Order: sequence, then C-alpha cells, then structure tokens
Amino acid sequence: MQSLAFKAYGEVKQRTAGEKEIEFALFRQITDALEQVSEGDDVQPTDWAEAIHRNQQLWTTIAIDLLHPGNSLPDEMKRSLLYLAEFVRQTSMKIMGGEGEIADLIEVNQSIMKGLVGAAAQEAAGEGA
Repeated sequence: MQSLAFKAYGEVKQRTAGEKEIEFALFRQITDALEQVSEGDDVQPTDWAEAIHRNQQLWTTIAIDLLHPGNSLPDEMKRSLLYLAEFVRQTSMKIMGGEGEIADLIEVNQSIMKGLVGAAAQEAAGEGA
C-alpha cells in the first residue's frame, strides 16, 4: 500500500502544472466550497462565511495581480476582470447582509473556469504546432 502511495506521489511530482491549471484548480476548490454551502440544509453560518471569505481572498489577489505593472494581460481583459472582482466584493457583502445569492458568485467563478479551460487548450494546441 505504501509503495502505491510513493508511486502516485512520484507521478504527481513529475507533472508540472501550468499557471492556468493551478488557477483552475484553485477556482474549482473554492467554487466547490461555495456550492456545498449553497446546497446544504443545515449549513452553519461560519461555513458559508468561510467559503465567501475564501472566494473574496481569491478575487482580491486577482485584482492586486491585475494592477501590478508587470501584468501582461490586455488592458480590456484587465478591466473586465477588475469589474468582476468588484462585483464579487459587492455581492459578497450583500450575501453577508442577507440580501444576495451565493449562486451569483458560483456563476462568476464557473465562467472564469470555462475561460481558463479554453485558454489552456489554446496554449496546448500552440505548443503542439
């Protein structure tokens, strides 16, 4: 059993995840947490507050990165993502106040994940050419 674990660890260690894959995995993890708290009947307020907080942390980090002078994304994309970061911030505050819907945050994250999958596929196609 232990040798299987070492073998699996070695295989994972040999794979190098690209930035898009890492970003996707982070969005997936946080979105999964948001989905769990939005679907549960007996979810504690601390659970959904933690899920919303982690999502806000992600989007704050994205906004900071977008504002960094070394960020090479096109300006239009930066503006769109900054708009989404602000939307997430405002929506999160509404949810905490009992007015908003977690589904709105999930929808934004799912849209970003679709874009990351498409971008990763384009990069992979470009590398194979």
